[in-house]
Amino acid sequence: MKYVKPEIFSRRDELRKSYQSKTPFRYLVIDNIFNEDAAKEVHEQYPEIKQGEWDGTTYIDQKNKFQKRDFEKNSCMQNVFDELNSDEFLQWLNYITDIEEPLIADPSLFGGGLHQSINGAFLNVHVDYNIHPETKFHRRLNVLIYMNQSWKEEYEGHLELWEINDHEKRLLEKITPKFNRFVVFETNEISFHGHPKPLNTPANVSRKSLATYYYTKTRPSSEEAEEHNTLYINIEGAKGSVKRFKSGVKAFLERVNLK
Repeated sequence: MKYVKPEIFSRRDELRKSYQSKTPFRYLVIDNIFNEDAAKEVHEQYPEIKQGEWDGTTYIDQKNKFQKRDFEKNSCMQNVFDELNSDEFLQWLNYITDIEEPLIADPSLFGGGLHQSINGAFLNVHVDYNIHPETKFHRRLNVLIYMNQSWKEEYEGHLELWEINDHEKRLLEKITPKFNRFVVFETNEISFHGHPKPLNTPANVSRKSLATYYYTKTRPSSEEAEEHNTLYINIEGAKGSVKRFKSGVKAFLERVNLK
């Protein structure tokens, strides 16, 4: 089964124009990225947190978020990530993003794979790590595909894109994590993003997504920076400080209980 709609490839000039028009960093949103039957299969096969092994470690700037990146061979999830890492898909991404050298996929899905968040979850606004810790390739693109049917606005969990500099902090866009929605944005020192508002979901509803990241061997000198991990910023003032403190306490207790 092919997952990505063929028409996405034929629309590459239109999509390239849309991506290139965004500032201060570039991004693109596409609805219904997967074929209808394929999207339905991914949703049906998306495992619950109680199924298999998920990494749900709490951090000061991240709470109630779970990650899974190991899948059985020929399973639905392995197949869909294989397609997202295929030469055809990488060439399409290269074209619409106008990145100057061939993109490189990460079959290990470091930091990516399935991301699932439950009630109370948040991920503070940040820029991502810029160098892969193992390959030392430069991280250039984030791709997120949301798998949330009937998502309600009151659930929160919007992907927020921010412009942050010495002069201002400005929300660029709030993107609802609706079913079969694809988002790609460049990874650099100004691509601030996150979902800082805690989820407000019923017990049986989680925020589901697929995440893949793409790399190049080098990057433009204007974008180079010292190797760093994820860099968070508080955009909520005192409210954000309280939220971080509570999450830090939870993280501390988790680690104490593991000893």
